[in-house]
This record gives sequence, C-alpha cells and structure tokens, in this order.
Amino acid sequence: MIIENSGLNGVQSELGHLDEAAEKVGFVRWQWEYYRATYDLKLIDRTSGSEYFLRMNTRAVEGKLENPHAVLHIEAVYIGRATFPHGMEYESPIPKHILETATQRLGQLKQQLV
Repeated sequence: MIIENSGLNGVQSELGHLDEAAEKVGFVRWQWEYYRATYDLKLIDRTSGSEYFLRMNTRAVEGKLENPHAVLHIEAVYIGRATFPHGMEYESPIPKHILETATQRLGQLKQQLV
C-alpha cells in the first residue's frame, strides 16, 4: 500500500542527517547501493503476530551513499505485510492501529527533516 500523503515524498536531506533522524524514529537503512537506499520500520500486530514494514525509498541526487554529505531525495513511502520466508505483500488491508502507528512515525520523521 502506497502512503500518498506522508508529507515526505520529494523531501531532500543529507545522508548523515537522514540516517540520524530515521534512526531516532525507529527506521533502519537496510538495502542500499551507491545511488539508492531503502529505510524500513518494523511494526508488529500483537493481536495476529503479523509483521508489517513501513518502507521509504530514496535516491541520491548529489554524491554517493558512501559520503554522509550525499543528498538523498525521498521517492516513495509504502507499507506491506511480511510473508515467509523473505517476501512482502502489499495488497492486503493494513490493520487500522498499524496504519495509525505508521502515520505517527512518519509525522515524527517529517518533523526531524523539515
């Protein structure tokens, strides 16, 4: 599920600052290469035991990710349910309380960045 009105699409930040702000909110930079990175926040539904990942895609617009001063552009924010063993499913409905937590965390991240 794409989160359209996160307020983060199009935001730009230096890698070092984005890493620090994202970590404060609970995101981890998992996948990355020289010009793009994905930040994930794991959310667990305690009633069902399902795991959801709030994911943010970024792309370098200045420099490479090996440099903390590289400038990243946030491209998309979306959420999906983890499937065994290593997949993500983006089509199923997201529980309301998980979506509320995701929205809250995105708001916290936006405050750190803007």
